[in-house]
Amino acid sequence: MNVDELIGALDQLTARRPVTVLGAVVIDVIADAYALPWRGCDIELKQQGVNVGGCAFNVALALKRLGVDTQNALPLGQGVWADIIRNSLTKRGMHSAIETDEGDNGWCLALVEPDGERTFMSFSGVGNQWREAWLAKLSVPPQSLMYLAGYQLASPRGDVLVSWLEALSQVTPFIDFGPRIADLPDGLMSRIMALKPIVSLNRQEADIAARSLGISGGVQALGEAWLARYGSPLIVRQDSEGAWFFDVESQGRAAPFSAAVVDTIGAGDSHAGGTLAGLAAGWPLSDAVTLGNAVASFVVSRRGGDCAPTLEELKLRLANERI
Repeated sequence: MNVDELIGALDQLTARRPVTVLGAVVIDVIADAYALPWRGCDIELKQQGVNVGGCAFNVALALKRLGVDTQNALPLGQGVWADIIRNSLTKRGMHSAIETDEGDNGWCLALVEPDGERTFMSFSGVGNQWREAWLAKLSVPPQSLMYLAGYQLASPRGDVLVSWLEALSQVTPFIDFGPRIADLPDGLMSRIMALKPIVSLNRQEADIAARSLGISGGVQALGEAWLARYGSPLIVRQDSEGAWFFDVESQGRAAPFSAAVVDTIGAGDSHAGGTLAGLAAGWPLSDAVTLGNAVASFVVSRRGGDCAPTLEELKLRLANERI
């Protein structure tokens, strides 16, 4: 799909499949750091802002701004952070199906280096305290897409989530394992992959996956081995080089879009949101990943992770791309 075709497709973007976004919503304290701290040091930071964030929140926001309605399973607790988050969601016309009085929401300190790379230090809060009773509140019809992040699956309550997923009917998980891919026990990973999820990995996570499969030879070798092992779609995000996709019907590379990188906070989340929007509309994986590339290129050119584009903003950016 080229730029003109994507702009035309966005005019017809309508969700045909229900989408549930499950995960944490937290407070992101974002600061510029001239270097990462080392043991015993004292470095001066320049605060960028205090934003509502978290992988699942960023994905839900990206989908909303693209016009895709979602069921949001983002646990909201009680406390200072939860109050800020609840007010922010209300202003955005968003809400969560899960509320609890078992604690406050989490927070994250995000350090952004001069080249835009980010490093996180996180406290998860209620976002990783999953309960069967919370999940019982959700209505997940057949043919749904379900976003999950590795942070929840690798948490002490990850088994609760996987058992719940196993009991659902005809649901396709979309999983961004993130850096927690190396923390998943083999048995739990086998159960997750038996659900035939669509998995999205960045470069580093793809390297971890390749080592676990005993694969060398680059992303294409990984994709072929992944399909042979799991029979499950795989996306490998490669930043300015676009993203590879592999499924039983096709494989290839979705071209990148130009971007002057300001910071990379939320890049993978926004890519997931764009890709899910395309999949919900019934697009093939190749076109959905192209949309993910476009949304991510918009986000990395701005500060923070909560800046996913509206449809009109994205179409304007794409129109400028072809000039």
